[in-house]
Amino acid sequence: MYPEHTPQRSVEVHQPTPIPPPVIHSAPVVPVQPGTVPAVASIVLPDGRVVTGYAIDHPQPAPLAVKPAVSRAAVNLALGGVGFLAVCGGLLLLTSFIAALTAFVGQLIILAAVVFGGWIAVQVLGASGHKGGTTVNIRRAVIKRNHFHG
Repeated sequence: MYPEHTPQRSVEVHQPTPIPPPVIHSAPVVPVQPGTVPAVASIVLPDGRVVTGYAIDHPQPAPLAVKPAVSRAAVNLALGGVGFLAVCGGLLLLTSFIAALTAFVGQLIILAAVVFGGWIAVQVLGASGHKGGTTVNIRRAVIKRNHFHG
């Protein structure tokens, strides 16, 4: 069971020591009835013992202080204030949204102008291979102005 290089150990088995059950002595019940003692309650247990005790009234907690009623005017004023703050917050968000939307539309217009302007510049200044349109040959223009046609 053990590998060869580990030493063998002897095993010691300890048996538990049993605990003897407690010895139950029945105490004699002596009834005592003083005149000022409240009612006594007695209970007979299953093993025959009698447990006797006095009935104790549980202390009642002090009643809670009655809160004054809140007037309808105060409730309406508080609800009106909350509603006013909600409307102000909504208007602030709405104006922020409108400002952002306006900036976005402005940027789209600028982007369209840049793209359209670039397209026009390519059309006008692009090398299309033919001479015409806005291409100017100064020497021919001078000759045409002086009516030197050849």
